[in-house]
Amino acid sequence: FIDRKTMVLLSLDAEAVGSLKDGVNFQKNPEDRKCYIIYKTSNGLKACKNQCKHQGGLFIKDIEDLDGRTVKCTKHNWKLNVSTMKYVNPPDSFLQDELVEILDDGGLQLIELSPIDPWLDDPREPLELQEGEVKVTYLTHACMELQLGPRRFMFDPWLTGPAFARGWWLLHEPPADSLDRLCAADLIYISHMHSDHLSYPTLKVLSERRPDVPIYVGDTSRAVFWYLEQSQVKLTNINVVPFGVWQNIDEDLRFMILMDGVHPEMDTCIIVEYKGHMILNTVDCTRPNGGRLPQNVDLMMSDFAGGASGFPMTFSGGKYSDSWKEDFIKNERKKLLNYKALLVKSQQPTIYCPFAGYFTEAHPSDRYIRDTNVKNSAEDLNALINKLAPNIKTWTPKPGSVLDLGVALRDPTNSEAITNPPAGAKIYKDSWDFDLYVDELNSAISCEIFKHQSWIQFYYTWAGFQNYNLVVRVIETDDEFETLTDGYDYLVDFLDLSFPTKRPDREHSYIEVKNRIGVMRYVVLHGRLWDDLYIGFQNRISRDPDIYHHKFWNHFQTELPVDRPDWDQFLQQETSIQEPDTPQEEPNQWSYCVVL
Repeated sequence: FIDRKTMVLLSLDAEAVGSLKDGVNFQKNPEDRKCYIIYKTSNGLKACKNQCKHQGGLFIKDIEDLDGRTVKCTKHNWKLNVSTMKYVNPPDSFLQDELVEILDDGGLQLIELSPIDPWLDDPREPLELQEGEVKVTYLTHACMELQLGPRRFMFDPWLTGPAFARGWWLLHEPPADSLDRLCAADLIYISHMHSDHLSYPTLKVLSERRPDVPIYVGDTSRAVFWYLEQSQVKLTNINVVPFGVWQNIDEDLRFMILMDGVHPEMDTCIIVEYKGHMILNTVDCTRPNGGRLPQNVDLMMSDFAGGASGFPMTFSGGKYSDSWKEDFIKNERKKLLNYKALLVKSQQPTIYCPFAGYFTEAHPSDRYIRDTNVKNSAEDLNALINKLAPNIKTWTPKPGSVLDLGVALRDPTNSEAITNPPAGAKIYKDSWDFDLYVDELNSAISCEIFKHQSWIQFYYTWAGFQNYNLVVRVIETDDEFETLTDGYDYLVDFLDLSFPTKRPDREHSYIEVKNRIGVMRYVVLHGRLWDDLYIGFQNRISRDPDIYHHKFWNHFQTELPVDRPDWDQFLQQETSIQEPDTPQEEPNQWSYCVVL
């Protein structure tokens, strides 16, 4: 149990309270310049932070709202009904956290209840680090090796193979000994279940050489290793730890995992402390720990690139022209760059390193995505940080480069604090073994279950999403998203989970999704999350009306059942229907799939 404390975010005297108008009011704290929203009616007041739960944007007045209850986010046009604290665009998404209001002699205070910052529990004074005592080595993407005295701590090892089916490939060539380093690690942290952080091709190598290495993950509502059993990767020492509690490794080394404020069901970040020196890795968190982070850490790392979504590159129809996408992406990347720079400036680390954004859409069939999905560069972010906060030392890592933390802390200008890879070392990958991984995906195409059209009803019944007024058309395509003559093309009406031959006459929302057949069937066969399709750029989407259905996508991206569909049972049912008088043999596991 952690005691809670109150913080006064905004104080208004009686005169200021009296001047509040009915409806939406924007109020700024003159001391820290943070803004709040107060909604006034004859029944009282509601209040919240002026901060969108999606990606932290500011709300402004919604000119389309005639009732004066709705505000609109300046980032992605999400809308919040302040009278209910529910988001109305997209519908069925988030609830805004309300602040506690205390009226005193006609005045008003907005109060936030907060846990004590858990990293302050049992504080330790920093001890001087010797040269070579703490070394941070960048390997690739989000994979860092921390040498902390005698211990080696590895973050998010994606060292081989693709991520998100076949959509993401490593941009940087890991050092030749990276897999050896992984297998020699004393402990490993995996931040979340996305496959650019939890890489089963990488962990397969680890399991064959050292299956008992201690791996630590946060206690997220969907287990990070939910797919482990089906992956057939044998790891025997996975440790799920509670959030906000120090995990003591030895007398000098401890770490604490924290949850994300926007995606607590999935994303985490970590604080590592060695001899009182803190390293903060926020990984992919949109709002790490709800925005409460330790200040003045010795080293801070975060993502920076953007582009980790199918939107808008995979969308078509309506406004989604190439020129609109180009303008949108340019604007979004600029916003992200500014947000990250201001976040780093506010945290005031001694050293900052951008990472976890070094991926590329390398497969030849995804050239359009690669050309369209322009990402931020680490150099540009560090240049902006140097401009806004010149006291912060920045590090743009290359594969194999090493930061000596003790040297850097004694003299941040010392050029020997960072050792770059030797001249001639390979920085960028130019070969990815495409066929090995694409063939594995495409092996699902000929599986026995897909010879029976009833797999569609069986699969979506297993998925468990319904009572939502949305009709989705799913079309199987080739690599160029051209319709296949022998592929499936079907409708799913999620209001009653029916499978009509034409769109219903009632008013409804509609999405058309074209999926590459190999990836879609692999996802269906193994009960995988639709992130492989959406984040992996493996589909093309159009929608009418043009609104984001958070409830639908969130279900298929994070809330599908953990256990795969029981295709053995399905085939037994199909065979019984076709041959009711013929005795049936119990099929072997995976007998429903023809291996190519």
